[in-house]
Amino acid sequence: MTGTTYSGDFDAAWLPPAAFRAVGSRRTLIRAGDGLWTDTVHRELTDACVRFGGRVVRDGGEDAELVLEAADAPDDESFTLERRDGVTTVTASGGRGLLYGLFHVVRLGEDAFAGERAREEHRPAYATRMLDHWDNVAVHPVMGQVERGYAGGSLFWADGRARGDLDRVRAYGRLLAACGVNALAVNNVNVHATEARLLTDRIGDVAAIADVLRPYGIRTHLSVTFAAPTVLGGLPTADPLDEAVRDWWAEATRRVYEEIGDFGGYVVKADSEGQPGPFAYGRSHADGANMLAAALEPYGGTVHWRAFVYDHHQDWRDRTTDRARAAYDHFTPLDGAFAPNAVLQVKHGPMDFQVREPVSPLIGAMPDTRLAVELQVTQEYTGQQRHVCWLGPMWSEVLRFRPDGEVSTGRLADGLVAVSNAGDDPFWTGHPLAQANLYTFGRLAWDPAADPRAVLDEWIALTHPGAPERLAEGLHAVLDGSWTTYEKYTAPLGVGFMVQPGHHYGPSVDGYEYSPWGTYHFADRDGVGVDRSTATGTGYTGQYAPPWAEVYEFPDTCPEELLLFFHHVPYGHVLAGGKTVIQHIYDTHFEGVEEAEEARRVWAGLADLVEPARHARVAERFEEQLRSAREWRDQINSYFLRKSGVPDERGRTIH
Repeated sequence: MTGTTYSGDFDAAWLPPAAFRAVGSRRTLIRAGDGLWTDTVHRELTDACVRFGGRVVRDGGEDAELVLEAADAPDDESFTLERRDGVTTVTASGGRGLLYGLFHVVRLGEDAFAGERAREEHRPAYATRMLDHWDNVAVHPVMGQVERGYAGGSLFWADGRARGDLDRVRAYGRLLAACGVNALAVNNVNVHATEARLLTDRIGDVAAIADVLRPYGIRTHLSVTFAAPTVLGGLPTADPLDEAVRDWWAEATRRVYEEIGDFGGYVVKADSEGQPGPFAYGRSHADGANMLAAALEPYGGTVHWRAFVYDHHQDWRDRTTDRARAAYDHFTPLDGAFAPNAVLQVKHGPMDFQVREPVSPLIGAMPDTRLAVELQVTQEYTGQQRHVCWLGPMWSEVLRFRPDGEVSTGRLADGLVAVSNAGDDPFWTGHPLAQANLYTFGRLAWDPAADPRAVLDEWIALTHPGAPERLAEGLHAVLDGSWTTYEKYTAPLGVGFMVQPGHHYGPSVDGYEYSPWGTYHFADRDGVGVDRSTATGTGYTGQYAPPWAEVYEFPDTCPEELLLFFHHVPYGHVLAGGKTVIQHIYDTHFEGVEEAEEARRVWAGLADLVEPARHARVAERFEEQLRSAREWRDQINSYFLRKSGVPDERGRTIH
């Protein structure tokens, strides 16, 4: 049986001991100076050799099958790999690169020691590959311990204080290093009263977390409230141009770096969904970000300033105000005004991590501003880790999209950030197959041009070392199309947001339709969708550069998967394949349920190849996925049957 080996009370995920068999059974020479990351590499190899009979030495002269060597450039993460004359060699400029080189060899397994291999260069596309944890120190009365968390409690916090045992945090850092993540924010961007104090009198708790993540190359960041000078410092104002406010931030930041010398910086959500920000003082977001950037600059820190700013008190009857426009309208006038160590963190789509959105027009529209693209690994709108929904293909589409027709999103970004999906659940992500999303994010953050299916191959091989072909094929059958399956039985043609308000799980077609949140589908008796054209709608299509502005402007040229995002069309509008919109809605919702049923059947057939507890957890989640998928199918189809009055041409029962 090729199951997962457990370590303590949690799953080994993609680093079970068996994944180290190839390196642990060889003679290895480490030729590098002393240093934190070199010591980590030595410890990893020593543990593997104890288990599998190999040998590791430092600066020895004996013959070796694997040589790892590094110079003295600790912050350089690049490495080279080659194999000649029976020796596999990893060469790095520093300890961080050596660490990533080791995990690359682990990924390759026996292939790293077969034949000859020409010299390969490996360098991350982004200097920052970051996870934001939306973890609360104190349990929030509505959002709980982890906001939008679907994998149990926090890895870092419990009962209003830091966890005393940080072994799981250490194991988490190891998992992240193995897929390429190098930065992590430890608390929620919605900073409540208890979390605010992490910046000052509770910074020691953050330092303890940083200490256990550091050996795996991960810099710790902190979400802070813009109002900290008033909330924590007793000042009468948080005006970013006020000298006393600037001095307060400079002193607070100095104390942070006294505790955490390699602290990464701040993450800020301001003037968004009730969070305080510079608008209260008549200042711009560049003013706010630059104040924090100035405080961080002497220490090499960065402020990640989220661009998720919009009117959440919208009148649903107002067809001119468009939430999708908000980030572009707010921030493009500020291009070039942000400090060099301020990064504007932009959600990949203009709304809020829906199962299908266009790429945000803000990406590519601010050439003189550093941008980080933000993804959501936690499955808030894609099944909440109760549904299998591998998001690698979605993220790859986003990163390969060319906003100007020439340069990809992946090349325009200065960093890649995602909301983490990990918690204290024994399987880390609640749904064991959701581990694939976390792994895939890290690998695409290292190389946004990577083939996501090849990344999934890596995850399968690491998680199930020696997996027989039937298991690998079964996992691909379950995961490869799971994003489009979820899309089929939920929101059609890019319309989005037909979810239960608040917790966002399960269908409610009109749940947000008459709310102030700006998330509308405008279905009526004649048609459905939001007119975002420049000719007759909100003008949102005009925020795109050519050729996309022209492509999105017209229903006949708009990609069909985004049709209802950009246009209000009649139910009888004919799609390219000859179906009407209403028939497409009916058909896809039936198809989605059928595909989920087939995935459940495939998973059931893998029971003899998967560790029993893991198989049982996934099987349990499939039962809930199918119940929910059928509910989605019936509610969506019933709603549109009643709204349109058009029957299903295939005569199926619609409840």
